[in-house]
Amino acid sequence: MSLLIDQHCTVTRQTHNQAGDTPARRPSRPPRIWSQNQLIVLILVIGGLLTSSIAAVLALFISLQIPSIRTLSDYRPPLTTLVLDRKGAVVDRIFQENRYLVTLADLPELLPKAFLAAEDARFFQHGGVDAWSVLRALVNNLTSGNHTHQGGSTITQQVARSLLLTPEKTYSRKVKEAILAYRIDRAFDKKEILAIYLNQIYFGEGAYGVEAAARTYFGRSARELSLGEMAMLAGLPQAPSRYAPFRHFDLAKKRQAYVLNRMAEDGYITPTAARKAFNQPLLWGPPLARKPEHQYFLQQIRNLVQNKYGADLLATGGLVIRTSLDQEMQAVAVQAMRYGIAAWQARHQDDQSTGLPQAALVALEPRSGKIRALMGGVDFSGSQFDRAVQARRQPGSAFKPFIYAIALEQGMTPGTILLDEPLTLPGAKAGEVWQPENYSGEHYGPTTLRDGLIHSRNIVTIKMLQQVGIKPVVALARRLGIASPLTPTLSLALGTSEVSLLELTGAYAGFANGGKAIAPMFIDSITDAQDHVLEENQPNQTQALSPQAAFQVTHLMEKVILEGTGRQAQGLQSAAAGKTGTTDSNMDAWFVGYTPNLVTGVWMGFDRKKSLGRLETGGRAAAPVWRYFMGQAETALPKEEFVAPAGISIQPINLETGEPTEETTGNVSLEAFRQTVPEDKNGEADQ
Repeated sequence: MSLLIDQHCTVTRQTHNQAGDTPARRPSRPPRIWSQNQLIVLILVIGGLLTSSIAAVLALFISLQIPSIRTLSDYRPPLTTLVLDRKGAVVDRIFQENRYLVTLADLPELLPKAFLAAEDARFFQHGGVDAWSVLRALVNNLTSGNHTHQGGSTITQQVARSLLLTPEKTYSRKVKEAILAYRIDRAFDKKEILAIYLNQIYFGEGAYGVEAAARTYFGRSARELSLGEMAMLAGLPQAPSRYAPFRHFDLAKKRQAYVLNRMAEDGYITPTAARKAFNQPLLWGPPLARKPEHQYFLQQIRNLVQNKYGADLLATGGLVIRTSLDQEMQAVAVQAMRYGIAAWQARHQDDQSTGLPQAALVALEPRSGKIRALMGGVDFSGSQFDRAVQARRQPGSAFKPFIYAIALEQGMTPGTILLDEPLTLPGAKAGEVWQPENYSGEHYGPTTLRDGLIHSRNIVTIKMLQQVGIKPVVALARRLGIASPLTPTLSLALGTSEVSLLELTGAYAGFANGGKAIAPMFIDSITDAQDHVLEENQPNQTQALSPQAAFQVTHLMEKVILEGTGRQAQGLQSAAAGKTGTTDSNMDAWFVGYTPNLVTGVWMGFDRKKSLGRLETGGRAAAPVWRYFMGQAETALPKEEFVAPAGISIQPINLETGEPTEETTGNVSLEAFRQTVPEDKNGEADQ
C-alpha cells in the first residue's frame, strides 16, 4: 500500500509540470530508503528465518537424541517366571515386571478392539500421530466430566514412550515421541505395533501387559474374559491408579462404561451388548499370595535356578519351573512343626528364659528323590536361614545305620554278639584318653547287633566300627549322598561329624529304596519363554548298598519304632522304619524315618547351640513331630509293607545268645538274615 501511494504522488507531480504549472520549491531532503512497513516486513522475514533455523537446529538436535527403533524388531520384554507345584498350580511368580507374552492370535477378537476404542479409534488410519484425536481429546476434556478424560497420544506414541523414552514430561520428549511414532508406523505393521502395545502397557497392581492384567485382576487368562472384563481392562492404561477397580470401583465402572460406549459407537458391538456387558458381574480372581509355609521351599528354587542360569534370566526370562512341591504335605509340615514346638513349650513352661527352639523338616520320595515338603525353620518371616539345607549339625545316633549297614554287608548278622563294657580309647590329642559312654551311663554286657541299633548302644557301635573299618562307612555315606566332611575317627560312631538334614534324609532314602542311592530333587523341569526345555530331571538311581543289607537295616529300624528309642513314632498304617539321634547335652534332637513311599527327617534345636532340656532326646522331641507329619501325609499314599528281596530269610533267634532257635515265643525275635541263619555265635565277645 505504501508503495502504491508513493507511485501515485509521482505521477501527479509530473502531470502538473506538463501543464506548465510552476509549483513552489520545497527544501530538499534525503531520499527515504525503508518505510516503516518495509522494516516490519523485513523484521518478520528475518525473525521467521531465525525461528525456522532455530527450529531446524533444535529438530536436528532432538532427532540426534532419538533412540533407534530397531530394538522393536526383536521385542523381548522382561517376562514373569512361574513356579509350579507338582500338580501344575502356580505357587510363585518371580519377575522384574509381571508380564506374560501373548500374540494377537492368543486373544479373543474383541479384546484388542476394546483397547482401540478406548485409546486410539483411528489407529489403522493415521500415520503414528493423529492430530484429529489430539483436538478431539482436548475438546472432550474441556467439556466432559473427569471420568471420561481422554489422552491425545496414539497407541504408537504410547509404544514409543514406553519402550524408547524416559517418563519425563517435557516438550522435547513429546517431539521425540511424535518423531518415533512416525518412524515406527513406517517400519512396522499395524498389528505388530498393536501386539507390542498389548504386551507392554502397564495396568496397575504390578501387571504389565494384558495377560498379566487378566491374571492379576480376574485370576484367569485373557482368553477367558467376558466383554465387561475386557472393557474394564481397556480402561486402565490411561490412569491405572485413578481407575484401579480394587480401590476406586465407581470410577473404574464409569471408565468401563466409556469404553463400552466407544466400542458401540465404533461398530465393534451393539448398544444392547454394551449395556449387557456393563451390568454383568465382574468375576474378580484372588491375587496370588505367597504362602508363608512355602517360602523355605521356594527360596531353594530361587537359589538353584539363579546359581545355574543367573539372576537376570530368573527375573526376566519368563521361565516355567515345575517343582516337586506337594502343597498338601507342605501344609501338614507347618502343622507338625507347630505341634512339636508347642509340645516342647508345654514341657518347659516353668522356664521360658531360653526362648523357643527352632526345627526343620524334609520329606521326599525314596524312589524318585522328589522333595515333597521342606521347612527350614518355624517361621520364615522371622528367619530366612534354612536349617534343613544350610545348617550343619551333629546327627548323633541317627548316623549309626550307616555303620550297621556296612557290618551287615561284611557278614555280621542281627544276632552277632558284641560286648557292651567300659571302653578306654586314645583321645584326639596325644596323651589324652576317650572314655565313651552309653546315653544311660550303663553297660549291658553281651549285646546282639540288633539290640545295639534298636536301643542305640554307643559302646556296641564303636566296637562295630573298629571291626568294619572307618573308610568303608565313610564311603557308604558318600555313595548315599552325604557330602559334608566326615572326620575319620571312631567318634564317627556317635555322629559327631556335622551334616545337613537334607543330606541325612536323602541318604536314608537308600535304605528305603533297596540300597539304591537317589539324589534329592526340587525341580522336575524348566522351560524358557519359547517353550524350550532347559532341563528335565529324571531320577538317577545308583546301587550304593546291596538290597539284602538295605532290607536288614530297614528291618532293624522297624524295631527301633516298635520297641526301641523311636516308640513315639508308632501308629502309622504303613510299615515304618527310623532312627533317633541325640547329641551331647541334648543340643540336637533328630528323627529320620520312612515308609516304602516317603522318607522324612526332623531336627529340633537352638540356633545357638545349647541344651533343649533334660530328657529332650530325638525320641521325645523329634519323633512325635515325625509321627504327626507322616500320619497326615500317608493318607494320600498307598499302604505298603517293606518287601524282602531275594536272598533274605526271616528266622527266629534267641535274644540273649543271638543264636538261631526253633522257638516262636519267649525271648525270641524274628530277624532278617542273608540266605541262611547262623549256626553259632558270630563276632567276638572280648572286643
